[in-house]
Amino acid sequence: MNLNDFVSELKKINIEITETQQEQLNKYYELLVEYNKVMNLTGITEKEQVYLKHFYDSLTLIKVIDPTTEETLCDVGTGAGFPGLVIKIVFPNLKVTLVDSLNKRIEFLKTVIRELNLKDIEAIHERAEDFAKENREKYDIVTSRAVAPLNILLEYNIPLLKEQKYFIAYKGNISQELEESKKALKELSSTIEKIEEFKLPKEESNRTLILIKKEKQTNKKYPRKNAEIKKKPL
Repeated sequence: MNLNDFVSELKKINIEITETQQEQLNKYYELLVEYNKVMNLTGITEKEQVYLKHFYDSLTLIKVIDPTTEETLCDVGTGAGFPGLVIKIVFPNLKVTLVDSLNKRIEFLKTVIRELNLKDIEAIHERAEDFAKENREKYDIVTSRAVAPLNILLEYNIPLLKEQKYFIAYKGNISQELEESKKALKELSSTIEKIEEFKLPKEESNRTLILIKKEKQTNKKYPRKNAEIKKKPL
């Protein structure tokens, strides 16, 4: 996906990006490749693949929610900044928090934020369950992309959401995960509002976005400690 294809495909999902945003994404790509030489940020470094599988893919959340109508977003397990940092560049209205358990990635993200002169965005080095305990009912949107099975993600992320707000899980094939998540959804007072299945342009690989609404305040016993979550998922 070259730049023209990227801009064209974004228009098809009702996203128009400015020249400044294009420049910011290009600088982000250059920093990603540079830092990837000394730390493991991504296995994808070829420019057209990064624009398709990281940048475009991150922005597909618009298929299930309008980011311009919300104020705050937290990206849990953000890695190299996908989707949260890409979303911030294209939807600057959002106040964004990027959370990851690996400090090297957070230092990279802080460099990108500084180099791109982005405002109202922070990168925090912390485990998801610890961050959730300290930041309960704080965000309008929470995202996670390819981080963990859905039933585990729900326990990490639902406590972060305000009531009546949304968690978006970026997934590939999810039929088994949906079945295994029924108990977690019930226990965390959440419901699946929408499942959006689609194919990425050009390569036609399968993608799924799951839009989950938090119906009421989360019981304070969640999230549990990480070892307990993994040993006995909801």
